[in-house]
Amino acid sequence: MANENKLQAIIAHAKEYGFVFPSSEIYDGLGAVYDYGQWGVELKRNVRDYWWRWMTQMNEQNIVGIDAAIFMHPTTWKASGHVDNFSDPMIDNKDSKKRYRVDHLIEGFAETLPQEQGDALIAEMEKLIAADDFAGLKTLIETNKIKCAVSGTVNWTDVRQFNLMFSTEVGSVAEESNTIYLRPETAQGIFVNFLNVQKTARMKIPFGIAQTGKAFRNEIVARGFIFRMREFEQMEMQFFVRPGTQKQWYEYWKEKRREWHSTLGVAADKYRFHDHVKLAHYADAACDIEYDFPMGFKELEGIHSRGDFDLTQHQLYSKKKMQYFDADIDPETGKAYGNYIPYVIETSIGLDRTILMLMSEAYTEEDLSTEEKQDSRVVMKFIPKLAPIKLAVLPLMKKDGLPEIARELMDECKQHFKCFYEEKDAIGKRYRRMDAIGTPFCVTIDHQSKEDQTVTIRYRDTMAQERVHISKVREIVQAAL
Repeated sequence: MANENKLQAIIAHAKEYGFVFPSSEIYDGLGAVYDYGQWGVELKRNVRDYWWRWMTQMNEQNIVGIDAAIFMHPTTWKASGHVDNFSDPMIDNKDSKKRYRVDHLIEGFAETLPQEQGDALIAEMEKLIAADDFAGLKTLIETNKIKCAVSGTVNWTDVRQFNLMFSTEVGSVAEESNTIYLRPETAQGIFVNFLNVQKTARMKIPFGIAQTGKAFRNEIVARGFIFRMREFEQMEMQFFVRPGTQKQWYEYWKEKRREWHSTLGVAADKYRFHDHVKLAHYADAACDIEYDFPMGFKELEGIHSRGDFDLTQHQLYSKKKMQYFDADIDPETGKAYGNYIPYVIETSIGLDRTILMLMSEAYTEEDLSTEEKQDSRVVMKFIPKLAPIKLAVLPLMKKDGLPEIARELMDECKQHFKCFYEEKDAIGKRYRRMDAIGTPFCVTIDHQSKEDQTVTIRYRDTMAQERVHISKVREIVQAAL
């Protein structure tokens, strides 16, 4: 399937089968906001839980988790630099009054060009953004005659910065209210709780703090389905290290995150590392793990060596010490390392983007036609441990004691993994629905099951069927998880 069509097919499939719905659709929706349906929320929970277990339970390094509030003291965002610097270059079309993020506008145009020309245009854009050359960006847009999608004209304003934070007010009386912000990232909740966690958990450097949660950004041009939304979810881990060791830990976490991605069933050539052209002023290294989405290689996860900027800024603005006492002996001086502000290595991945990646990988259209008849299916080939439903239990008929046997199997398995029970329609239609949801195993209970306690287990990817004893079903499914 051509890439330009695949995303539209995924969007349609996501809605039809209960993965993702447009938010407030009965009121014509709200741009760049989506709701997860009954199977999307299961997939999302599975991915979030898998990341959490891998980060806090299965990792050899000391990593613990927190769940910080979405609302934070407004000075938090002054200290972090978001109030003054969290902005993107924007441009307006004077005729349509439509506003665009400059990089999105140019990237969209580059996708219409031959590969070599498009890559050259993106490279030039990145150089100009890195240099904060807004005049050069406008010239680049005008020189390439990049048009507004609404007006079709090239009548542009100057490029300027636009802050992406949502603000709201806290207080029962408007005159006494205080302006606060919906958090644009989850990281700051980790930084302000650094010493709380370190002291109460008695953590020793190096150690990490993980968090998952909602973040909010006032994206002017949000596109790519759930790739870029105004309300989204992040999975972040901030790893605190001794100054001078950050380079080795940066390389360590690049490799560890690559390992995690390799367990998701995605081919290695669908990923690439992309080093940042423009580093933040506080960073000494930064890269993205990019995935080849239907709209091309795009950022999925960021890995950053942030130095001591965040903790230093919070110490400055709060007037509270954010230092750690390191009792280990420095081999060069023979003395304890003493007090210092740790450096930070960050890994930050978008949960919603991960869902889109997994749906892009899983979505498969298969032609099953034979000489006798036309046939096809759409199947979501999720790896079993992430699939929304692990096992479908399907009695062949609604009578003759078959539902009772099916319910017994359901009761045994549902305590261990997500199951689904269905009696309605022909068995072939039920198989197709489970394929479309991504259920890796279906078990059919028929009249032979009453005689010898065997059932038919069907494997999603091959559609192969096998007769097994009913007592083996749970073991077969669990072995694949």
